[in-house]
Amino acid sequence: MNQEKTLKDFLEDNKGGPIDAIAEFMKNHIGKHWQSVLLDEREKLEKAYLEAGDAAYGTYLNLLLLPIHRQFKEAGLRPEPRLPGDFDFSREWGNEEENNQQRWMWSTIYGSDEEPLGTIVTITHHDHTRFRIPRQPGIIALNETRKDDVVEALSLLSPDFKQALEFTIEYELYLRSQQNEDGTGAV
Repeated sequence: MNQEKTLKDFLEDNKGGPIDAIAEFMKNHIGKHWQSVLLDEREKLEKAYLEAGDAAYGTYLNLLLLPIHRQFKEAGLRPEPRLPGDFDFSREWGNEEENNQQRWMWSTIYGSDEEPLGTIVTITHHDHTRFRIPRQPGIIALNETRKDDVVEALSLLSPDFKQALEFTIEYELYLRSQQNEDGTGAV
C-alpha cells in the first residue's frame, strides 16, 4: 500500500520556504481526496445545501480539510483563522448564471514559535443553482501575512479578486438594496 507523505515529510523535504511546503502538502491532499469526499458525503452535502444553501460548501471544506488540520497539529502549526479562512473577509465572483463561482479565503499559518510563516489561500469553485463543485479546490501560498498585504498580493494575481468586494461590504450593499426596494427603511 502506498503511504501518503505527511506534512512533516513535506516540511523536511522543503526546497523553498515552509509556506510553499505547506501549500504543496495541501495541494497533494486535495488532489487525492476532493472527489472522494464529494462522493462519500454526497447525501449529507446535498441535504445541507437544501437546508442551508451555500453553507454546504463550508461543510464540504471542513470534511476535506479535517485531515490537514490534524497534520498541522502534529507538525506544531496553527492556522488563524481555521482553514479555509474567514468568510467575512473572503471575496467571490463568477458568471452571470451563478453556476461557476469561486470564493477566495485565507488563513495565516503560525509555527510552533508563534511566528507567522505565511498565508494559505483556499479557492473554492462552486455553483449557486445546486450543490456542485465543478473543479478541484485550489491553494495559493503567500509570504504576506497582514490582511492588507494579502489583499494587495491577491489583487495582483487576479483582476477578478481585485474587483470583487469583501463579503461584509457586499452583504451590506445587498441589505441596503433590499431596504430601498421595499421602502421600509428597515434592515
